[in-house]
Amino acid sequence: MAKLIFCSECDKVTKHRNKMDAAKEGCGVCNECDHMNIRCRLVKSDSDRFIKASPAVLWLEFNEDKTFKEKFEEIAVGRCLIMSPFNHFFTWQTTLVTEVVEELPGYVKFKTENSTYELYFPAECEDDEEDNE
Repeated sequence: MAKLIFCSECDKVTKHRNKMDAAKEGCGVCNECDHMNIRCRLVKSDSDRFIKASPAVLWLEFNEDKTFKEKFEEIAVGRCLIMSPFNHFFTWQTTLVTEVVEELPGYVKFKTENSTYELYFPAECEDDEEDNE
Protein backbone atom coordinates (compact mmCIF):
# COMPACT_ATOMS: atom_id res chain seq x y z
CA MET A 1 0.00 0.00 0.00
CA ALA A 2 1.32 3.46 -0.89
CA LYS A 3 2.20 5.84 1.92
CA LEU A 4 0.54 9.21 2.09
CA ILE A 5 2.74 12.26 1.59
CA PHE A 6 2.11 15.97 1.69
CA CYS A 7 2.94 17.14 -1.82
CA SER A 8 4.43 20.62 -1.90
CA GLU A 9 3.45 21.04 -5.55
CA CYS A 10 -0.21 19.93 -5.21
CA ASP A 11 -0.36 21.51 -1.74
CA LYS A 12 -2.36 18.56 -0.42
CA VAL A 13 -2.05 15.03 0.94
CA THR A 14 -1.59 12.50 -1.88
CA LYS A 15 -0.20 9.02 -2.43
CA HIS A 16 3.26 8.46 -3.85
CA ARG A 17 4.66 6.07 -6.39
CA ASN A 18 8.14 5.00 -7.35
CA LYS A 19 10.02 6.67 -10.17
CA MET A 20 13.66 6.16 -11.15
CA ASP A 21 14.82 9.72 -10.41
CA ALA A 22 13.14 9.59 -7.01
CA ALA A 23 14.57 6.17 -6.23
CA LYS A 24 18.07 7.62 -6.67
CA GLU A 25 17.21 10.15 -3.94
CA GLY A 26 15.60 7.50 -1.70
CA CYS A 27 12.05 8.78 -1.98
CA GLY A 28 8.88 8.63 -4.08
CA VAL A 29 6.94 11.11 -6.17
CA CYS A 30 3.42 12.43 -5.97
CA ASN A 31 1.03 10.13 -7.79
CA GLU A 32 -0.88 13.13 -9.17
CA CYS A 33 1.75 15.62 -10.34
CA ASP A 34 5.06 13.63 -10.41
CA HIS A 35 6.69 16.11 -8.01
CA MET A 36 9.47 14.59 -5.89
CA ASN A 37 8.84 15.37 -2.22
CA ILE A 38 12.09 15.20 -0.29
CA ARG A 39 11.23 17.29 2.76
CA CYS A 40 9.30 16.65 5.95
CA ARG A 41 5.99 18.57 5.95
CA LEU A 42 4.24 19.76 9.09
CA VAL A 43 0.61 20.88 8.85
CA LYS A 44 -1.92 21.90 11.47
CA SER A 45 -5.05 19.77 11.39
CA ASP A 46 -7.31 22.81 11.75
CA SER A 47 -5.57 25.14 9.26
CA ASP A 48 -5.28 25.05 5.47
CA ARG A 49 -2.61 27.77 5.56
CA PHE A 50 -0.10 26.39 8.05
CA ILE A 51 2.61 24.38 6.28
CA LYS A 52 6.22 24.12 7.44
CA ALA A 53 8.92 22.11 5.66
CA SER A 54 12.44 20.97 6.46
CA PRO A 55 14.84 18.24 5.35
CA ALA A 56 14.89 16.71 8.85
CA VAL A 57 13.23 16.87 12.26
CA LEU A 58 14.26 16.09 15.83
CA TRP A 59 12.35 15.71 19.08
CA LEU A 60 13.68 17.60 22.12
CA GLU A 61 13.31 17.07 25.85
CA PHE A 62 13.85 19.78 28.44
CA ASN A 63 14.69 19.82 32.14
CA GLU A 64 12.20 21.14 34.68
CA ASP A 65 13.93 24.53 34.53
CA LYS A 66 13.22 24.56 30.75
CA THR A 67 16.87 24.09 29.75
CA PHE A 68 17.77 21.62 27.00
CA LYS A 69 18.12 18.03 28.21
CA GLU A 70 18.37 15.64 25.22
CA LYS A 71 17.45 15.16 21.53
CA PHE A 72 15.74 12.14 19.94
CA GLU A 73 14.69 10.87 16.53
CA GLU A 74 11.37 9.46 17.84
CA ILE A 75 8.25 11.20 19.05
CA ALA A 76 7.11 10.80 22.66
CA VAL A 77 4.83 12.60 25.07
CA GLY A 78 6.76 15.38 26.80
CA ARG A 79 9.00 16.13 23.80
CA CYS A 80 8.69 18.96 21.29
CA LEU A 81 9.33 18.88 17.57
CA ILE A 82 12.04 21.04 16.02
CA MET A 83 12.46 21.35 12.27
CA SER A 84 15.89 21.90 10.71
CA PRO A 85 18.18 23.71 10.45
CA PHE A 86 19.12 22.77 14.00
CA ASN A 87 20.47 26.12 15.16
CA HIS A 88 19.05 29.52 16.19
CA PHE A 89 17.35 29.82 12.78
CA PHE A 90 15.23 26.65 13.00
CA THR A 91 12.12 26.46 10.80
CA TRP A 92 9.61 25.65 13.56
CA GLN A 93 9.39 24.35 17.10
CA THR A 94 6.20 23.07 18.73
CA THR A 95 5.20 23.16 22.35
CA LEU A 96 5.39 19.87 24.28
CA VAL A 97 3.62 16.83 22.85
CA THR A 98 0.67 15.84 25.05
CA GLU A 99 -0.66 12.94 22.95
CA VAL A 100 0.44 10.82 19.99
CA VAL A 101 -2.86 10.36 18.16
CA GLU A 102 -1.69 8.16 15.26
CA GLU A 103 1.66 6.86 14.06
CA LEU A 104 2.08 5.17 10.67
CA PRO A 105 5.08 4.68 8.37
CA GLY A 106 5.91 8.16 7.07
CA TYR A 107 3.23 9.91 9.13
CA VAL A 108 2.46 10.96 12.68
CA LYS A 109 -0.48 12.93 14.08
CA PHE A 110 0.07 14.46 17.49
CA LYS A 111 -1.33 17.01 19.92
CA THR A 112 0.73 19.60 21.74
CA GLU A 113 -0.14 21.96 24.54
CA ASN A 114 -1.92 24.26 22.07
CA SER A 115 -2.27 22.62 18.61
CA THR A 116 -2.85 19.40 16.68
CA TYR A 117 -0.27 18.63 13.99
CA GLU A 118 0.26 16.12 11.22
CA LEU A 119 3.85 15.39 10.20
CA TYR A 120 4.57 13.74 6.83
CA PHE A 121 8.02 12.32 6.21
CA PRO A 122 9.50 11.91 2.71
CA ALA A 123 8.22 8.70 1.12
CA GLU A 124 10.78 5.91 0.91
CA CYS A 125 10.57 3.64 -2.12
CA GLU A 126 11.33 0.34 -0.40
CA ASP A 127 8.06 0.43 1.57
CA ASP A 128 5.96 0.49 -1.59
CA GLU A 129 5.91 -3.00 -3.17
CA GLU A 130 2.25 -3.04 -4.29
CA ASP A 131 2.52 0.08 -6.44
CA ASN A 132 4.99 -1.67 -8.77
CA GLU A 133 2.54 -4.39 -9.80
